[in-house]
Amino acid sequence: MTSTRPRLAMAALAGASLVAALVVAPLQADAADSSVQEVSRGVAIPAFYNPPATLPSADGALIRSEPLPLGAGLTLPGVGTLPGRATRVMYKTTDAAGAPAAVTGAYIEPAAPWLSGGARPLVVLAPGTMGQGDQCAPSLALEHPIRFNGQTVSIGYEDIAAYRLLAEGVAVMVTDYIGLGTTDAVHTYVNRVDEGHAVLDAARAALQVPGASVDAASRVGLYGYSQGGGATASAAELRTGYAPDVDLVGSYVGAPPVDLTAVAAGIDGSALAAALGWTMNSLIQAYPALAPVIDRHLNATGRAALADLATACIGDGIAGYAFQKSSAWTSDGSSLTQVVAEEPALQAALAAQKLGTLAPFGPVRVATGTADDIVPHAQARQLAVDWCARGGDVTYAPILLPNLGDGLLTNHLAPLLADQTSAVAWLTARLSGAPASSNCGALPLLP
Repeated sequence: MTSTRPRLAMAALAGASLVAALVVAPLQADAADSSVQEVSRGVAIPAFYNPPATLPSADGALIRSEPLPLGAGLTLPGVGTLPGRATRVMYKTTDAAGAPAAVTGAYIEPAAPWLSGGARPLVVLAPGTMGQGDQCAPSLALEHPIRFNGQTVSIGYEDIAAYRLLAEGVAVMVTDYIGLGTTDAVHTYVNRVDEGHAVLDAARAALQVPGASVDAASRVGLYGYSQGGGATASAAELRTGYAPDVDLVGSYVGAPPVDLTAVAAGIDGSALAAALGWTMNSLIQAYPALAPVIDRHLNATGRAALADLATACIGDGIAGYAFQKSSAWTSDGSSLTQVVAEEPALQAALAAQKLGTLAPFGPVRVATGTADDIVPHAQARQLAVDWCARGGDVTYAPILLPNLGDGLLTNHLAPLLADQTSAVAWLTARLSGAPASSNCGALPLLP
């Protein structure tokens, strides 16, 4: 009876988490350095998120941790807090330039037992697009699933996936990525190496969290959709060379932005046009020499947009920039895609983010909505083709849904919801030790 109650309760809690979070918990002050606190769009970022001046040498080393109150949860007598006990963390990683970087996130120890035998497994959840402001960090979204203060709107939609995994007895580590939450840098949005390293080092850091039940015997899975799908794809590609100690047994790669040039064309003028600004800001952060290259093509409107978006969450981006065309941001009316075509340095920087040039480690499940026009279906499908050609253990899952409106985000969001049950089931099967069944042979026949 005790094993069934938390599983059933958390399954219900996962679906209700965002509704329950309408009452936002108050900010928690951090004792690490209470004298310094960034304020982003009216949100005080706890001093916990200020990285120390000196970082550990080892990738994945835990820098600090503290209890994290979950904004959506409940307590059952004799069972404890559901869906589990959360810990805010900061750990060390290495960025694309080879420099040390601090990353924040959250580890959640599930209340539900793991019933499939062996050590409790771990899933690193790589979040989808949250924005670029520090107040948008996924770890803060676990504490405040819905935040609205008149200056910013942040919605912790990835909390649902985390809670569903916790309901299976799987420990979950959520990464904030480089620069999202940590107050020392702009978030390097969709940077392939930064995100892949942050995901793999999150798995390492989870083993060091005080009170965590996961250990070196724990199987590791990765879960990500959209930006998160790109991050898990990168982590699967980089695991062999960067983190061979991570026992990676399966990676869910949903709607991955494989080719950023193709993605830029898809989002220009769409409801998610703000992502163009986040991408440009990311390129400037990762490649400072690109700053004057980009700036000389921008007009005053474009410069103001990039500055504003650097502190914006996804809700702010949609509210302020939906359906804008990037041609309104440039001095000569060119789109940003056309600007990239004119600048070899920008082409090279975007080409460096291309996925599919390396074979993935372990089984991967590539899911993409056939009507997705935000992260275009064709380039996501091509990743499965490329990985199969490199000998990858690929399960390709086209999500067949009708066109729900071009440029509205609906064709991108609907597959996330429609496929989530299958994605969680596929991943938990890998964590249980069941082999995957590659369908590379049938891929030419699939849309």
